[in-house]
Amino acid sequence: MKPKRRQRLWVVGAIVTLSAIASGLALFALQDNVNFFYSPAQIVSGEAPVGQTLRGGGMVKTGSITREPESLSVSFVISDLKGADVAVRYEGILPDLFREGQGVVAVGTLDEERVLIASEVLAKHDENYMPPEVADVIDEAYLKSDVETFQPL
Repeated sequence: MKPKRRQRLWVVGAIVTLSAIASGLALFALQDNVNFFYSPAQIVSGEAPVGQTLRGGGMVKTGSITREPESLSVSFVISDLKGADVAVRYEGILPDLFREGQGVVAVGTLDEERVLIASEVLAKHDENYMPPEVADVIDEAYLKSDVETFQPL
């Protein structure tokens, strides 16, 4: 092989190797920042991992919001309207649009009792928007349930 061709081969090989290393390092760094969405049914069935960051979403169950008077701690239940309910605990200021019967997504970790300890709670921001994952869960439940049982606020 000619020296010039050998030099090009080494340069191309070095570029491919460095690109592979950079891609591997980027994926390794992002691995901890990935959190997956789980519906209440998936959380209750055990599909959601305990102790890892995840997103759980559904409708805030009517009558489930309890606030501690001396702190910002709030507990509520999210439901998929099919019977699967997940308790959520959150300490902080909730979004202004957070209320019973509204779609929410809670970001946090599951404890051993399958309670979602939320670090962030997101609520829909207008009448027409709902996170796509929550909308899919609600639509599926709404289509399978009796139309008269679903009473949106």
